[in-house]
Amino acid sequence: MNVLMVLTSHDQLGNTGLKTGFWLEELAAPYYVFKDAGAHIVLASPLGGQPPLDPKSNEAMFQTELTRRFEKDADAMAQLASTVRLDSVSQADFDTVFYPGGHGPLWDLVADPHSVALIESFVAADKPVALVCHAPGVLRDVKAPNGRPLVEGKQVTGFTNTEEAAVELTDVVPFLVEDMLIAKGGSYSKGADWGSYVVADGLLITGQNPGSSEAAAQRLLTQLTGANTAA
Repeated sequence: MNVLMVLTSHDQLGNTGLKTGFWLEELAAPYYVFKDAGAHIVLASPLGGQPPLDPKSNEAMFQTELTRRFEKDADAMAQLASTVRLDSVSQADFDTVFYPGGHGPLWDLVADPHSVALIESFVAADKPVALVCHAPGVLRDVKAPNGRPLVEGKQVTGFTNTEEAAVELTDVVPFLVEDMLIAKGGSYSKGADWGSYVVADGLLITGQNPGSSEAAAQRLLTQLTGANTAA
């Protein structure tokens, strides 16, 4: 089982002067869901190399057993320091793709033509795609094989407007994930703020927030292993 995980290369939180990037739990939790299942994992980012970590995601209150495991894992940290360039990867080499969030993807991955084409190619190849928290925002410009927005008519979730308001970034982010998914025709639903909530609709799996990242990865793994068993 070959899993691609796509991280942001963007580190500026709008015009605030603060740093952003990927959210550590949203990488670490899925990483070990896949690794512990025996998957081969490749990490990619638009610029390659070390992607920026949202410093807030490494504060004590946001650390978990799996984030600590990741940071003590020399192989994982080495892999993170040398992500491959997104424009060098091919859907044909992977069974699935997982997008961790953090605010960074709303600035770079959402408009990255390689990311858009990559997701479209996975869907066209009948391979599942999973995205968590802010990462469903990168679906904004992604089209289904029929040329319509990929999320149109699909059950989806993502970081809620109320969660964005709680972190006081409503007026900083380029767009609100919840609003965009609805505007693109998605059938958006959500659970309690900060609780684990995952929605699966066909090949598309979305998770609401950082606490949903492990469950989203487990749902993706179940779909993959079920498909492999059926094959």
